[in-house]
Formats: sequence, structure tokens, C-alpha cells
Amino acid sequence: MSPSLARDRFTQAVQRPDEAINLGLAALYIAQEEYPELDCGAYLRRLDTMADELRERLPAEAYPLKMIRALNHYLFETQGFVGNSQDYYNPQNSFLNQVLDRRTGIPITLSLVYLELAKRIDFPMAGVGMPGHFLVRPTLADMAIFVDVFHQGEVLFEEDCRDLIRTLYGADARMLPQHLEAIGAKPFLARILTNLKMIYLQRPDIPRALAAIDRILLLIPNSLAERRDRGLIYYREGKLLKARDDLKYYLLNHPDAPDTFEIQQLISQINMLLGS
Repeated sequence: MSPSLARDRFTQAVQRPDEAINLGLAALYIAQEEYPELDCGAYLRRLDTMADELRERLPAEAYPLKMIRALNHYLFETQGFVGNSQDYYNPQNSFLNQVLDRRTGIPITLSLVYLELAKRIDFPMAGVGMPGHFLVRPTLADMAIFVDVFHQGEVLFEEDCRDLIRTLYGADARMLPQHLEAIGAKPFLARILTNLKMIYLQRPDIPRALAAIDRILLLIPNSLAERRDRGLIYYREGKLLKARDDLKYYLLNHPDAPDTFEIQQLISQINMLLGS
């Protein structure tokens, strides 16, 4: 399969309301652009098989903490999934097929596996996009607990999450209510792609970084930061017309941006180079 066909499939998969998006399949389409021979159906069937095995291990009474305990035991003890703390910035950690094959990943992709299993056993859970980390939580009423899938399914309460924010960002860091809100499929997928974008920019692998940004913009078309970043990359790559389009769009829709002067100067330079 060509990367363009994988992109087309991803585009079709996400052009619908969040609740109608098949999160696992859309994540596999992200991976399919990197691994053209990937059989998405085979990996979905693997998740189905895992869920069938898990279902046999579920408690007779489906209390949330008991369900979480069963999920944790199956995923981390029986299946041996672990957080990849040794090679955290390996892009393989962001591709669902590789996470399933290697049984290791980063918080968001391990959370994705956890959510896909929870969905298949009818245990309602959602992702929680905390700054600097990713958790999952049951979406049952009055159930304010969180699961840290990267750390073997550790159960956290709100105060634990507050402590985690302070650990990551300093003693004065404040946790805001939205930090613990469940996120939908599009921001979930965008966060996977943002991880890939940052990895590829660091390498640097500009074509792959641009491919990640393009797919983020398919999910969140009004993301001005992504339009700006893509414009800056285009400028560095000498794609001046594309750079100018993105940077002008950014300023038009964010006239009070803190970097307005710098972006205006860059657009002026592009105009000079283009002779316009």
C-alpha cells in the first residue's frame, strides 16, 4: 500500500464525530503510512483475541476497581506489557502495531491498548490528556479515579494527579480542572501525531515531521500553532510560497500572537525573496 492510500484511509476514518471514530483503526492508519504492508485487520483481530482472553478472567461482579485489577493483571502480568522508559523517544513507541508486537510503548499508546480492551469488554473508559503525561479513567458517574498505564496500571486519585503535575513542572505548578477531563478521539490521535512530530523534528526528519503536522491539521484544522510550525518548516526547506500561505494564515487568525513581529518580518523576507 502506498503512503498516500494510508493517508486517504486515515482522512476518511476521522471525518466524522469523535464518538463515531474507531480509535484503534485510525491509529493503525497512522502506522500504515510508515509501514505500508501493515494489515490493520490482523491487529484489530489480535485485540479481539486479547479481549476474549481477558473476558475469561473478569470478576463475577463488575465493580470498577475489580475490572481495573483484572485489566492490569492481564495486560501487565499475563501479556507482559511495559512502559518503554529505556528508549522513550523511539518513534516505534507511537505506532500501535509496534506497541502490540513489542509489548512496550509510551503512556498514550499503552493507554490506547488499555482503552481498546476496555471497550471490547464493555467497561467504559476514556483517555485523560494531562500535560506531560497520559492517563485513562472510568467514565462512570462519581468515579474519580485514574489509571497510569505507563506505570503498570497504578491507580491514582485527584491528589496523586496534582502531585504528578508538581513533579513534572515544579512545586508551584497548578493542576487545572481541564487537565483531568476525558478527551475525544481527535485530540487523542492528534497527541500521538504531536509526539511523532517532535521526535522527527529532533532527529531531524523533516518529511516525516511535515506528514505528522498535515495529519494533525486533518484532525484540528483550526490549530494555528500547527499552521505556524508548518510555515516555519516550509521556510527552512525553501518552499517559500507554502511558507507564506501558512504564516499569513497564522497572523490573519491570530493578530495578537506574541510572535507577531517575528512572523511579519519573516513574511517580508519571503516577499523579498519572491520579488513580490
